Amino acid sequence: MFVTSSKRPDVVHVGALFSFHSVIGKAAKIAMEEAVIDVNNDFKILNGTKMKLFMDDTNCSVFKGSIGAFQMLENDVVAIIGPQSSTVAHMISQLANGVQVPVISYAATDPTLSSLQFPYFFRTTQSDSYQMAAMANLIDFYGWKEVIAIYTDDEYGRNGVFSLDDEVEKRESKISYKLALPTNYNLNDLTDVLNNSIPYGPRVYIVHINPDPDLKIFEVANKLNMMTSDYVWLTTDWLCTTLASFTAQNQPSYKIIEGVVGLCQHTPKASQMKNFGPNVYGSYAYDTVWTVARTIDNFLNQEKNMTFSLVGSQFGKLKIFDGGKDFIKILSGTHFNGLTGPIHFDVDRNLVPRGYTVFNMAKLVVQNVGYWSNHSGLSIDPPESLKVDKRYLDEKLGVITWPGGKTDRPRGWVIGDRERPLRIGIPKRASFVEFVTELSNHTIQGYCIDVFMEALKLVPYELPYRFMPFGDGLSNPSYDDLVRSVTDDVFDGAVGDIAIVTNRTKIVDYTQPYATTGLVIVVPINDSKASAWVFLRPFTTEMWCVTAVAFILIAFVIWLLEHRVNDDFRGPLKRQLTTIFLFSFSTLFKRNQEDTISPLGRMVMVVWLFLLMVITSSYTASLTSILTVEQLSSPITGIDSLVASHLPVGYQVGSFASTYLAESLFVARSRLIPLGSPDEYEKALRLGPHHKGGVAAIVDELPYVELFLLDHADFGIVGQPFTRSGWGFAFKRDSPLATTLSVAILQLSENGKLQEIHDKWFCKKGCSSAEGRDAEPNQLQMSSFWGLYIICGVFSLIALALFLLQTIRQYIYYKHKQMQDPSSPSFPTSSSRGCYGVLFNFFDFIDKKEEAIKNMFKKDDHPEAS
Repeated sequence: MFVTSSKRPDVVHVGALFSFHSVIGKAAKIAMEEAVIDVNNDFKILNGTKMKLFMDDTNCSVFKGSIGAFQMLENDVVAIIGPQSSTVAHMISQLANGVQVPVISYAATDPTLSSLQFPYFFRTTQSDSYQMAAMANLIDFYGWKEVIAIYTDDEYGRNGVFSLDDEVEKRESKISYKLALPTNYNLNDLTDVLNNSIPYGPRVYIVHINPDPDLKIFEVANKLNMMTSDYVWLTTDWLCTTLASFTAQNQPSYKIIEGVVGLCQHTPKASQMKNFGPNVYGSYAYDTVWTVARTIDNFLNQEKNMTFSLVGSQFGKLKIFDGGKDFIKILSGTHFNGLTGPIHFDVDRNLVPRGYTVFNMAKLVVQNVGYWSNHSGLSIDPPESLKVDKRYLDEKLGVITWPGGKTDRPRGWVIGDRERPLRIGIPKRASFVEFVTELSNHTIQGYCIDVFMEALKLVPYELPYRFMPFGDGLSNPSYDDLVRSVTDDVFDGAVGDIAIVTNRTKIVDYTQPYATTGLVIVVPINDSKASAWVFLRPFTTEMWCVTAVAFILIAFVIWLLEHRVNDDFRGPLKRQLTTIFLFSFSTLFKRNQEDTISPLGRMVMVVWLFLLMVITSSYTASLTSILTVEQLSSPITGIDSLVASHLPVGYQVGSFASTYLAESLFVARSRLIPLGSPDEYEKALRLGPHHKGGVAAIVDELPYVELFLLDHADFGIVGQPFTRSGWGFAFKRDSPLATTLSVAILQLSENGKLQEIHDKWFCKKGCSSAEGRDAEPNQLQMSSFWGLYIICGVFSLIALALFLLQTIRQYIYYKHKQMQDPSSPSFPTSSSRGCYGVLFNFFDFIDKKEEAIKNMFKKDDHPEAS
C-alpha cells in the first residue's frame, strides 16, 4: 500500500526530539521555533510550502526517545532534528536506517555516530573526536604526561574518553585512570570517585560529563580540598554550555570553579548571532532547521516526490521514506552561511569543524585565553585569521590563572603527600650491608640510601616518603621480586643496589645510574715470587732470541768498523773473538774498556745504546711487576674458559648473575652454587672445585667484589667485566619521579657528591681498584719493540755500506798505483787468479790497518820523502 503526496506539498513534516528542560534543550526549543517561523516567512525558500515541526520531549531517556520517534514517524516526517543525547541518538539512528529518514543532531557529539553503521545520521555540531584532539593538544602544550579522565558512563562519556585516549597517546601521554560516573550521579557518587582518585599520582583532571547547572563535581572537589595549586581541572565544552545558561543570580557559583580551564565551540565573529543567549547550541539548532529546509527545497526543486511506504501490517502505521536515499545525497551537499558560520558536511557527515575557544575562570570572570583548530594549533588569534599551517607557527596561549591563584604551570602530579607518603621498598640485605640494609633498631642506612637522600635534597619540591624493608634479613632478597613489587603497586619505588638489566626495564622505569657496575669473575691467586726462573718471564722466547741475535750482529758490525782503526780490536784471533763478545754484552752494565774510534762505529753505538736503554727499562719494570703482583692459580682465566669448563661457579643469592649465566651464556644451572656472604665466598673458593661446596670461581657484580677483595687478599679478579650496566632506583612505568631523580643524580655526579659518598663508605681501608687483574702480567712481546730493532738494523746497514764503499775505493786506488809502478811498496798478495784470488786479496787488504795503508799512499805520492 502506498501513500503519496503532490510534487509540491502544502506542508512538510519535520520532527524534533530533545530534552525540553535541559540546559541545551531550553535554548534549542526557542531557536527551532523561531527558525520555523523565519523559514515559513521567507518566500525565497520552499516556494509556498510550509514546514511543520513536531516536537517531543525525550528527557534524555532512550525509552521515551524511542516511543517519541515511532510516534513521530507515523506523521510522515522527512527528517528528525536531534536528539541532543548521544545515547538516544544511537537508538534513533538504528531506527532511521530502517525507515530511511535522516537524523540531523545539533548536540550529539559521540564520535562513533559518524561510523558507516549510521549512514542516515548527520551532525550540525563538531564531533568529540575533534574536541578531544584540542584537549590532547592542550595537555601536550603544558607537558603533562599523565591525566585522569572523569566521565559519565554512557555512549557520550565513554566514546569521548576513548577518543581522548587515542589522541593523547599520539602525543606520548596517557590517561592513567578512567573514572566513570553513573548517568544520574549524585553527590555521594562524586565524593566516592574523587576520594578514590586522591591516592593516584596525576593531578590533571579531564572532566567530560553532561551540562550540570549545579556544578556538583566542583562543589565536591572544593569540599575535598582538590581545588588547590596542586590540581589542574580541564573541561570539555559542557562547562561552557552550562555557564552560558547562567544569569546574574548564578554568579556566586563562579567561585567554586576558580582556575578551571575549558573548551567552547568556536563561532567566527563574522557570523550573525540571533538573541538565543550565549548558548551556542541554540544557534546550532537554528541552523539545523534551516539546513533541513534548504534540503527539502532542493529535493522538491528536483521534482522528486515525497512518498512513504508502509513497512508492514505488523508495524502499524510506520512508514519508509521512499526518497530517503536521494534526500541524504542532497543533504550531504548542503552549503550555506548560517548563524554559526559556513554550514557544510565532511565525508563523515559531520559539520566541517571551526575550532574551539580556550577559556579560563579567573577572578569570577570567564576569560578567553586562546583558540585551537586543527590547522593552527593553539594560538591567541582566532583560527579564521590564521591561514598558515601549524607546523610553521609557535603555539601559545594567554596567561592562565590555575587553581590556588598561581599563574605558573602546575606540575600536574603528586606522587606522595604527608597523609600518604611514598612507599619506598629497600632490600633488607644479609651480606654486603654497606650498600643498604635495615639495622636491628629499624634504622635504614647504606651507600645507596645516602645517594637517595642527597638526590632528594636537589628535588625542587617536598617529597614525603617512608622506607619499607623487603626481605627477611636472613638472606639477600630476590631483586627481581623487589622490582616486580613496584609493578604490582606494593611499592611506589625501590631504592638500593638494583642493577639495570633488560628484563627489569620492561616493567619499571629506572633513574640515571648512580654507580657503574658489571659482572666479573673472582678466583684464588698464588705467589709466583719463589720461582727459580722468574727472571726469564719478562720476555717471550721470541724476544729473548731476537735480542741475543742482535747482540751478536752488533758485535760483528762494531768489530768490522773498528778493526782497521782501533788497536783494541786487533790481535790474535782468540783475543779478537773475546773482545767482540765482551764488548757487546758489557754494554748492558758498564762503560766498555774498548772505545770506538771510527765515526761510523760511534753512530751505530749511539743507536744501539738507545735500544738497550728502552729494553732494559722495560725488562726492569716487567720483572718488578712479576715479583710484586700476585698471580691467579685457577684454571678459569676469563668468561670463555668459565663457560667452556664444567666446574662449579658461585654467585650471590638474590643477584641477577645466575639468570644471566643460565639464560644468556647457557651455563648449566647444576653448576651454579648460591653463596650468601663474603665468608661463604672465601670458604667456597678455598675448598676449590673438586670438593663438595667448593667452586672454581665466583661471578658477581664489581662493587661487591671490590668490597670483598679489600679484606681478602688471597683472591683476585680475572679478565675484564663481561657485562656493562649500572645501579639505579626503580619506579613505576612513566613515573615522573624517574626523570626528576635522574636530573638530581646527574647534578650529584657533576658536583662530586657521588664520589664523596662512595669514599665515605668504601675507602676507610683504602679504595680498591676497579680494574681486573690478569692471570699474570703480560710478557714483553717482540711486537712492542720491532720498530727499535729495525732502526738499529738500518743504521748498522748504512754504516756497513759506507765502510765498504770507502774500503773498496781505497783498494781500487791501491791496485791502480800498483799497476802504474810495480816497484811501489805493496802487501803480500795471493798468486791465485780469478774471483777467489780477488776476494782473498780484498779481505787481506781490509785486515790491514788503515794507518799503514795511508802511509803507503803517502810514500807513493812523495818518493823523495823516503
